[in-house]
Amino acid sequence: MPVAPSTCGELLAQCLASNRLIIGQILLGGDYSMRHVDDAHHDKLEQFTSPQDARNIARYDEQGEFRPLKTAPNLRRGWRLKLASLEELELALEYFYPASLGLWLSFLKGTLKTTSLRETLDRQTGMYRITQLLKPDQAVDLVSKCCAPQGSEGGGCLRTILWDLAPGEPLTGLPEEKLSLQDLPPDRIPLICRELCNLVVAAARPIAKGNLPKKD
Repeated sequence: MPVAPSTCGELLAQCLASNRLIIGQILLGGDYSMRHVDDAHHDKLEQFTSPQDARNIARYDEQGEFRPLKTAPNLRRGWRLKLASLEELELALEYFYPASLGLWLSFLKGTLKTTSLRETLDRQTGMYRITQLLKPDQAVDLVSKCCAPQGSEGGGCLRTILWDLAPGEPLTGLPEEKLSLQDLPPDRIPLICRELCNLVVAAARPIAKGNLPKKD
């Protein structure tokens, strides 16, 4: 994509025109359609036609469990969403993967701001202030478990991490393709992570509590 577009709609149009059609677990179609990427060659799919249907599809996994993280690799299969315009396709994509196009557009324009893990923890208050006690090796281990494409206990996240462990200290413990967009496949639209999410902050709390001084 040689020239950065000016809007998310223009970016999406460029993706469709250049066959950059896969984002997360979704396959886009030039006819403004969407389906699970694993249903690319399936025809017997439940049909939907409204952008708002995307919100309902994204809400629960195959087992009917609520999906608190939209970029977890557990989007259910068996559906096809056929929309009427580029604008409707953009809105549906926002329901599936919030801010995905906006973050990539900022990256392409060179305006994307990231926040390191340490900076995110240092700004926590209240019950999460204790996460500031998280040690670097604990942070690396936590991220490798929670943020890998297939995380522990069936979790995980499909976003590419662009933040550091601390200012000037790159994150380690994950495959290079999880930490950089340099080798982004030509058929992929990236899902970008610009800072530690609330779910991982919450997971850091019990670990950090173990670092409190022991009482006699």
